[in-house]
Amino acid sequence: MNKSHEVEYCNLELRFDRRQIRFFIKALIQEGFSLYWNESDQHFIISIRSGRKLVKLKFQRVGDKYKIVGNYSIKDEKLAELMEKMIGDTRGHAIVKRFRDRQILIENIMFGEIIRSVEISGVEHKVLFQREPMITTEQIIQAFKSRRAEERAPVLKLEMDYELSTLYEAMMLGDTEAVEKSKSRLEEMRRELIMLEC
Repeated sequence: MNKSHEVEYCNLELRFDRRQIRFFIKALIQEGFSLYWNESDQHFIISIRSGRKLVKLKFQRVGDKYKIVGNYSIKDEKLAELMEKMIGDTRGHAIVKRFRDRQILIENIMFGEIIRSVEISGVEHKVLFQREPMITTEQIIQAFKSRRAEERAPVLKLEMDYELSTLYEAMMLGDTEAVEKSKSRLEEMRRELIMLEC
C-alpha cells in the first residue's frame, strides 16, 4: 500500500478479538504515540494524540468480538501505516482515499488486499489496478444458466460487491445518472438474492 500523509479510511469492516486490540495498543505505544482508552458494555474507544489532533478509534462489541465503526481521517504517516497493517492483519475491508496535490488515489480493499485502485485528478479518473475476479467467465456463464441457488448466490454477491464499488465511484464523481442506474441494478440484485435465500 502506498504511503501518504493524508489518508481517509471509509466503509471499514474489520473484526477483532480482544488480543488483537491489545497488540494494536502495544504497537501504538512502541511507536511513541500518546494515547488512552476506555471501555463500556458496547464500545472500546482508543484515543490517539497525533500532532495537535486527537483521533478516536471506536470499536463496537459484537458478541465476544469487536468491529471498528466510523470513518477516519489520518495525517500522521506512522499512524496510517499501523491502520493499514491492522486492515491486512484482520483481512478486513475498507475504502482508502489518499490525498495528494490535486489528486486522490482511491483503493478498494477486500480481505486485506487491494482489489481496485483508481486515481482521480480533477474530473478525470483512471483505473490503475483492478484484480481479476477469482471466478472465471466460464463459471459465471454456467452459474447464470444454472437455476440452483447455491451456485447463483456466490456469483450474485460478487456482482453486488462490484456494483457497490461502481456506485461509490459515481458518487465521488457526482455523476447522478450513473448513481441512479447503479442503485437500480443493486435493487434488482437485492430482490434476486432475497428470492434465492428463501
